[in-house]
Amino acid sequence: MANIHIPLSVLNLAPIRAGQTPKQAIDSMVDLAQAVEKMGYQRYWIAEHHNSPTLVSSATALLIKHTLEHTNTIRVGSGGIMLPNHSPLVVAEQFGTMETLYPNRVELGLGRAPGTDMMTANALRRSKNDSVYTFPEDVQALLTYFGSEEQQGYVRAYPGVGTNIPIYILGSSTDSAYLAASLGLPYVFASHFAPTFMEEAISIYRQRFQPSEYLDQPYMMVCLNLIAAETDGEAEWLSTTMHQFFLNIVRNTRNPLQPPVDNMDEIWTPMEKEMAAQRTNVALLGSKETVRQQLMSFQEKYDVQEIMAVSYIFDPEKQKRSYEILKEIVDEK
Repeated sequence: MANIHIPLSVLNLAPIRAGQTPKQAIDSMVDLAQAVEKMGYQRYWIAEHHNSPTLVSSATALLIKHTLEHTNTIRVGSGGIMLPNHSPLVVAEQFGTMETLYPNRVELGLGRAPGTDMMTANALRRSKNDSVYTFPEDVQALLTYFGSEEQQGYVRAYPGVGTNIPIYILGSSTDSAYLAASLGLPYVFASHFAPTFMEEAISIYRQRFQPSEYLDQPYMMVCLNLIAAETDGEAEWLSTTMHQFFLNIVRNTRNPLQPPVDNMDEIWTPMEKEMAAQRTNVALLGSKETVRQQLMSFQEKYDVQEIMAVSYIFDPEKQKRSYEILKEIVDEK
């Protein structure tokens, strides 16, 4: 029997809701972190996105520091730091500094995508070469920077040496599954926006996993969209905010997070509906009983070690309730 009593964590892209200022969006991000900390969630990760007026998650390390400062126990990390945009040494110094200030609470999820369009990626890029291809070496460099004195070369991260900050490999295709397996690191799959290769990526990671000093067996996390409410009908209605969020991506429009609507078919075309649905076809959506069944089915099939949930809900209180419902499900005796 697969485990439904499973550790839970939260991903936040830090969206700006319609009517909010960027400062209010950051306040909402902190408010949610405080709420899920009280509920007993394991970790709270913040994404990295650039040139997006609807998200405030561009300076991810600053938001992590701000969240650490306003919480007490929850682990806070990146979902993720997009390494093509950053020098590994700078990342090691930033995260090493945060770990020094907030011991045993800092985590580093690493992605190989730039987290933006190509023009913006070129403006961000740290070199003229395509640093997407140096991702394996960059991950290895970070593992070294956080390692013991004996592992260091001439260039070191201060603070950083000896902090052993946990590193997670993020992926939305199968490429990163091979890397996470060969390095013996935990692997997090982005089913919340790219579920297509999830099953294949999980299988590759587990089959090819090589035990390491970091992990003796695979640790598989999956990020899922979560819309839990008191009834299936309410969850369906609340989910129209998420559908509008993904329609933004399909249309390449830049609308802030929108309130729910009664009829999505008045907004999207059948083709847009299909394209948006492809991004959300693996989700936990419904009443407590429905989400429980969905989670049980998911775990019977994949038996992952941890669920990371992202909840695009317009009303902050309904969003908190969504996370609360999921936590109640896994805490049931």
